[in-house]
Amino acid sequence: MLNIDSIDHLIPNSVATIYIGYSGGMDSHVLLHLVSQSQFKSRLCAIYIHHGLQQQADDWEQHCRQQAHNLGVDFRALRVDATPSHRQSPEEAARDARFAAFERLLNKGDVLMLAQHREDQLETVLLQLFRGAGLQGLAGMPERMLLGQGEVLRPFLNIPVQRLRTYAIDYQLHWIEDPSNQCTDFDRNFLRQDIIPKLKQRWPGLDKTVARSARHCAVAAELLQAETAKQFHRLYDKTQARLDIEQLSRLPEQQQMLVIRYWFKQNGLHYPSQKQLHKILTDIIRARADANPQMTIQKHCVRRYRQGLYLLEDKQVERQKIWTWPASQSDLALDNTAQLKRVTADCGIPIAAWEAAKITVAYRQGSEKIALPNRKGRHTLKKLFQEYAIPPWVRENMPLIYLDGQLAAVGDLWISADFFGQYEQGCYQIKYKL
Repeated sequence: MLNIDSIDHLIPNSVATIYIGYSGGMDSHVLLHLVSQSQFKSRLCAIYIHHGLQQQADDWEQHCRQQAHNLGVDFRALRVDATPSHRQSPEEAARDARFAAFERLLNKGDVLMLAQHREDQLETVLLQLFRGAGLQGLAGMPERMLLGQGEVLRPFLNIPVQRLRTYAIDYQLHWIEDPSNQCTDFDRNFLRQDIIPKLKQRWPGLDKTVARSARHCAVAAELLQAETAKQFHRLYDKTQARLDIEQLSRLPEQQQMLVIRYWFKQNGLHYPSQKQLHKILTDIIRARADANPQMTIQKHCVRRYRQGLYLLEDKQVERQKIWTWPASQSDLALDNTAQLKRVTADCGIPIAAWEAAKITVAYRQGSEKIALPNRKGRHTLKKLFQEYAIPPWVRENMPLIYLDGQLAAVGDLWISADFFGQYEQGCYQIKYKL
């Protein structure tokens, strides 16, 4: 029998707000009704996500609002843009939009409860299997996971749908039947309507056994993830935000792939495909030492420089733009991608010289030269960048600071000997932040 004791133990007593993902369907209505009978009712809020994809969505929102009111539960509706991006399915776009909205909603101590049940887990695992997923995918949906500042709970994940239906009938609940659930153009509906019923005729306990397999995969994936995390942190240089290619190359190829996948996830990206992983290994990691290979994935660029592998956001910079930096202004934003800031110091560009000059900032155009303190002659920036092992993309985006048209500083790397000094009246050093 389904009762509050079935899920009560999952909810921490210190919970701030419990949000229920409430679509108005049977599953989420049962969850909302169940939790509304608990000690946590005063902290409960039903959340309806309005995707704008169905003509009836406004009516469904009103239905959900009324049902929450009947239960004495707070209600909120959130509108999202679920338009699919390039090569994204409508189902994936809707899911991503939902979770982005939930993530913005959750604060520290909050919990989001979702009503997926054991049959939903079966569908998820089968879909992942057909897509050629690895352990992480075959683990299906986790019973609990972190999201934003809060946590997601799926308390029905090991409960069969028939038990939810029995509860809904016993309590005479009124729920929405989404007509799109009957459309087998969607993969999940095709499985639910045409395939799983036939499989269950042969293997009646299929949802239970597949859920058990998913839990086994989840345990194995967690252990593998922990080991991969150790490898990653051993190879990753936080200061330079790069992976050590020399050490990475000593690992077996499959472990290299796992580390790179973990690296992408740490940067908030989807895992690269098998084809993309192979290309990173062959075309970038194993490229000639003097080569400068790169590839673009998910609006990011994977690049190699010397023995470092970098994952960089792919940003377009207006090369010809020139900024004026008012002497009275302590910082200057460049293209919303970088910021310059002057800070007081014992040595650097004298404050008096800074305040008396017209200060401009521009990107490198080529052939610039600079004289460095305590070093003879003038040197091209190209030569200095090579000498100091500055990666090419850092060189391209390094702002140059001019005082009355003369090169005074190269980002936060060097100050020209023509301006460098040490004065009791104080000096400025430059800080550069991407």
